[in-house]
Amino acid sequence: MRGLKEMVLESDELEALKLYEVDGLDQIRSAKKMKISQPTFARILGSAHKKVANAMINGMAIRIVKEVAKK
Repeated sequence: MRGLKEMVLESDELEALKLYEVDGLDQIRSAKKMKISQPTFARILGSAHKKVANAMINGMAIRIVKEVAKK
């Protein structure tokens, strides 16, 4: 993927996409699984959709940032 610009997708954005688009859960159930409010889930999902669409349309690589464990 050398030479491609990157779009960074955070781990919570990836999880939101998985729950909603792949697992087929609605926003309320998805939010409960992530232990966040539905409005927060909607914001994260919207951000993920925008980033993925931008990367696809503009030929960018998508880099997924894994959450770093807190000590």
